[in-house]
Amino acid sequence: MSEILFLDESRVRSLILMSDLIPAMRAALADLSAGRAVQPVRTVVPVEDHQGFFGVMPAYNGALGAKIVSFYPRNVGVHTHHGLILLFKPETGEPLCVMDGRLITEMRTAAVSAASTEILARKDAHVLAILGSGVQARSHLEAMRLVREFDEVRVWSPRNSAAFAAENRVTPASSAEECVRGADVICVVTGSDTPVLKGEDLSAGMHVNAVGANRPTWRELDDYCLRRSKLYVESREAAFKESGDVISAGAVFAEIGEVVNEKLPGRETAEEITLFKSLGQAVEDIAAADLVYKRAING
Repeated sequence: MSEILFLDESRVRSLILMSDLIPAMRAALADLSAGRAVQPVRTVVPVEDHQGFFGVMPAYNGALGAKIVSFYPRNVGVHTHHGLILLFKPETGEPLCVMDGRLITEMRTAAVSAASTEILARKDAHVLAILGSGVQARSHLEAMRLVREFDEVRVWSPRNSAAFAAENRVTPASSAEECVRGADVICVVTGSDTPVLKGEDLSAGMHVNAVGANRPTWRELDDYCLRRSKLYVESREAAFKESGDVISAGAVFAEIGEVVNEKLPGRETAEEITLFKSLGQAVEDIAAADLVYKRAING
């Protein structure tokens, strides 16, 4: 067996760019919807004693591997997500690489939202609203600016919006309602398990990315928000098993990959409200990790 490559977070960071991840995520979701990728729904083990979750996410899409991930939503002073990604040689099953998965999770989540925004948001979108002020808020701010030109960016969170706004030179809002009012693109990136975005605060032509509430009993969107929106997901199978919002909605219009593959339409009018509910998929992690690995070995 050849030596297994290990890449820590700093090395991964040096090998990955958001601008490259966005088209890679678009391609991975197209493959998933077309059946070219093999991916079971993730296995999640509750760690009830410590209010955490431990997940296993394998996939094969040319690259072969799995992400082993922990999610501890109540962590303070420590990241809520940690993980390792393992890659194997598809032809023989030999292990090739172990790399840190925390940064990849952070970046690919925002890259997927950016891909959906590129596909679904109005071309003239110029106001961005971010609900949340943590790791995903920063990552989404970077990614959104790569697919649309925003004249105004607002942020709201229960505790840290002022600090985030000052650090990133955006505008703090005093409430979620104030933050999203009149926005063109909304990113819901909080750790809440109860709705933070309400349908009454939406307006015609908005596009919403919602990336939290990844358990069947958790919600980040209220029922009226779901009723008003045209709902897109990464995977119907995963969404109906894992997302309390999608389970409540009861129906999905399309997978993003189906839009990329031109099987179903994206935005059809300037007035409709499009909503992308993201949960994170193994094909995204493995596609991102394969990109990092190839750069590591090719220099």
